[in-house]
Amino acid sequence: MPLPFLTADRAFDDAALDAALPFDDRDQWRRPYRPGPWRVGVAALLLLLASYILFAAVIIAFADRLAGAAICTGLALLIVAGALRLLRVGTWVSARGVRRVGFLRTRTVPWEQVEAVRTAQQPVRWLGLPRTVQGQALILVRRGAAGDGQQLLLTDRNADFLARHEAFNRAADSIEVWADEYRATA
Repeated sequence: MPLPFLTADRAFDDAALDAALPFDDRDQWRRPYRPGPWRVGVAALLLLLASYILFAAVIIAFADRLAGAAICTGLALLIVAGALRLLRVGTWVSARGVRRVGFLRTRTVPWEQVEAVRTAQQPVRWLGLPRTVQGQALILVRRGAAGDGQQLLLTDRNADFLARHEAFNRAADSIEVWADEYRATA
């Protein structure tokens, strides 16, 4: 049972609208695509592991080993925080700019600094691993950047789009529309 009110995909059901995404508040950060099955699966496994560790912490606490229970609880909370951060990883857009959220670092580029957002065929990393394969990438080109002013936003081989080429194309098109709309007003 699809729940279109929970996803950004509902914007593509209305072909007559030319708006980037039909949200009332464009100042909020939005991810114009759903997290992929690989990302959600890994996060679910991490949360399952955290639940086992929390259960172990309860057993250890009943055995009057509070230091061990505290260590297990801290480890479980760290795993839960990592799983939630993993679900936040991706490219987010708003009226202020485009934001690339990584696991450890977040970079925001205002629309005024964006020269172009384009899709290119190039070697990309497969699931974020060191191995590269030929694929598509959505690249952000910064205005007046010293050196290489390109930033990789999405690839069709990352955890969100592996084996989901239509979803990659939809997300890339949506981000390009946001860029065209807000670069014109900046």
